Amino acid sequence: MSTTPVGYGQRVVIGLVLAVALVACSATPMRTDVAGAADPALAVFIDSIRAVDNHSHVNSVAAADSDADALPLDGIAFELPVPLRADSPRWRLAYGALYQDSSADTSAAHLAARRAVMQKRIAATGDSFPTWVIDRTGTEVQLANRIAMGPGLPSPRFRWVSYVDALLLPLSNRAEAATTADRVKLYPLEEKLLKRYLADLHVARLPATLDAYVTTVVTPTLEAQRKAGCVAIKYEAGYLRALDFADAPEGSARAVYARYIAGGVPTHAEYKLLQDYLFKVIAREAGRLQMAVHIHALEGFGNGYVASGSDPLLLEATFNDPTLHGTNFVILHGGGVFASHTQAMLWKPNVYADLSMMTLAYTPSELAVVLRSWLSQFPEKVLFGSDAVGLGPDMGWEILAWTAAHNAREALGVALTGMMRQGDITPARAREIATMVMRTNASRLYQLGLK
Repeated sequence: MSTTPVGYGQRVVIGLVLAVALVACSATPMRTDVAGAADPALAVFIDSIRAVDNHSHVNSVAAADSDADALPLDGIAFELPVPLRADSPRWRLAYGALYQDSSADTSAAHLAARRAVMQKRIAATGDSFPTWVIDRTGTEVQLANRIAMGPGLPSPRFRWVSYVDALLLPLSNRAEAATTADRVKLYPLEEKLLKRYLADLHVARLPATLDAYVTTVVTPTLEAQRKAGCVAIKYEAGYLRALDFADAPEGSARAVYARYIAGGVPTHAEYKLLQDYLFKVIAREAGRLQMAVHIHALEGFGNGYVASGSDPLLLEATFNDPTLHGTNFVILHGGGVFASHTQAMLWKPNVYADLSMMTLAYTPSELAVVLRSWLSQFPEKVLFGSDAVGLGPDMGWEILAWTAAHNAREALGVALTGMMRQGDITPARAREIATMVMRTNASRLYQLGLK
């Protein structure tokens, strides 16, 4: 059983008082079949769990923090669902918890005053601001998706997840980028990152052969990331192409690389073949180095985003590949609208799923439906995640981190309570599953040693 996190103590006490009061004021046992309500005692327990956040975009305290994301969506147009819009009332809970301001006042004067309070807190905590935040979200370990870690993100509280899409793209990306308006802006960012990886290795130019590219660029990059503390690698491939990574003959991949490495633009079929080959090379290397492979699977973001290309079922050939059974995969964001397809993939022995972004873009009641289905079959494969990311000067990553943790705990309580009411699990098993989802599943996957 985990200990009570900083920042949740008051909520735990309030929950206990409420539970006792409800029982004391009733002459009959408290009803447990109220639709959508979590068992109060279970909710208190879930709030006490020190979590592992499987997926976030935490900012360091560096000015501008240019290492925060490989594919920042600046300049990409996209629609936001209601829970992510600036007027969502759930943000006020986070402002209240972190900055003691839960007012609904949206006047310019009030927003300016609140911004001043936020900036004062950031200045007062200095390098410890990220740690201050996760203490208040009830998080013990935060996995940070970043190009590189930075100041204010100390291990073991923060663990690194690197980006590797750039390693799939050694050839001209001109034709691939032209397929959507979003990709025109995103592919150059991957090209920039690949140049950085080459510079980090002191490699002046891309090797002439595919074998040399793998041995002098791909493997050394992954080994250096692992040595620097990386626990997983991240693919944002859904923004760039479909997730249908197929078997690709090594000889054919070598031929494509050799044909275009000195110039020219590969066809889509040719480039896909090379990417498919490199994807599996990288996944095998990740398994060897004991790094999990995270894969973005969600219906957004971007008005030109191809949602059908992010269906987790497209990954089935990858998960079935016997050469990849030593690699653990995590379907990020639970597949979003394809959550049932994600559940089908959880039957694979080395596949996990996290809740990130669904903890923000979905209401807790919607997320509870997904959770109940997953937990009825594979509770040991489900991971809490936030996808906390900064959305502007008034909504930093800390606001999303607190909201996601709050929503996830609420949804988990509702899902497990429903299972208890149906007699599917006991209260003891509900507490055990809650701890698994919020903490110990991730600890086991990343060998964090948490109890």
